[in-house]
Amino acid sequence: MELDQLSTDDTAPAASTRRSPAPTGWRRVIGLGLGFAVLVGVLVTAFAWPPAESAPRGVPVALVGSADAADRVERQLGDAMPDALDLRAAADADEARRLIEDREVYGAIVVEPTGERRVLTASGGSPVVAQLLAGLADPAVAAPAVEDLVPLPGDDPRGAAFTAAALPMVLGGMVVGILMSFLVTGVWRRVTGALVAAVAAGGVVTLVAQAWLGALQGSAWANAAAVALIVAAISLTITGLVALLGPAGIGLGAVVMFLIGNSISGVSSAPELLPTGWGALGQALPAGAGGTLLRSTSYFDGAAAGGPVLVLVAWAVAGLALVALGRRVRPAAHHALAG
Repeated sequence: MELDQLSTDDTAPAASTRRSPAPTGWRRVIGLGLGFAVLVGVLVTAFAWPPAESAPRGVPVALVGSADAADRVERQLGDAMPDALDLRAAADADEARRLIEDREVYGAIVVEPTGERRVLTASGGSPVVAQLLAGLADPAVAAPAVEDLVPLPGDDPRGAAFTAAALPMVLGGMVVGILMSFLVTGVWRRVTGALVAAVAAGGVVTLVAQAWLGALQGSAWANAAAVALIVAAISLTITGLVALLGPAGIGLGAVVMFLIGNSISGVSSAPELLPTGWGALGQALPAGAGGTLLRSTSYFDGAAAGGPVLVLVAWAVAGLALVALGRRVRPAAHHALAG
């Protein structure tokens, strides 16, 4: 009995000293509320501003016809749609077709000797641009006024599934990088895990988007490789940022990959339809480069895939460099991340 009493007496003071955390100061609460409101405003701006300002700006289009006919069409389009199209002369319709299939132009305007116009499009490159160009055809042409050389698949005629798959790939790459950083111990084990996840994601996404939904076409191997490269570029960059900056790297990665990169990727329209300069920036980020690469492998037999591949490889290599740098700069924190 005495021992029980002694034990109770010994623990009572300790229990009595425990206090619940002090309430957060009102100034901090109000500050956080206002700060989060600003964050919501930034998110809305990032995702609403590019579509609101969407308009054709220097969209490359081939123009076939005699010098006089081409000049007349160019003047008409310049008056009706100033600076909307970047018209490039093509010797004939066959050359225009080649330019479209090589992804050098989005479409072509063919002026017949009679003065009638017909249009060649590629909805696989951008359904929005294809629709825009279709409106330039001459309805008086006896033959089909609009010919879609690179159509979207019948299972996804508007490209909705393709566009919808872009955001999950970006988020998936971010999640892989974050989880590998916090659940796996060992720098090269994290990198290996991210690469394994990227390769596996390539296969899974291709099975879903191509074999099941029919949103992708072309070589399944090429499409799987494109998806794997997208996920690898994003996940390795996030892994590197976390290795160098710690948890703050997650926030920076989210801003670059999601808030900025996804909103100006041009996947749902085309880079040339975004506000001046933003389309080019979007193509230098993984989301934009990835969308362009997947369109090339799926609909254009890999045409013009070199540029996006270089962008994605550069991001992946940069991620590896950040991992190595973080290991040297923050060795103790680096090994403690998964703990």
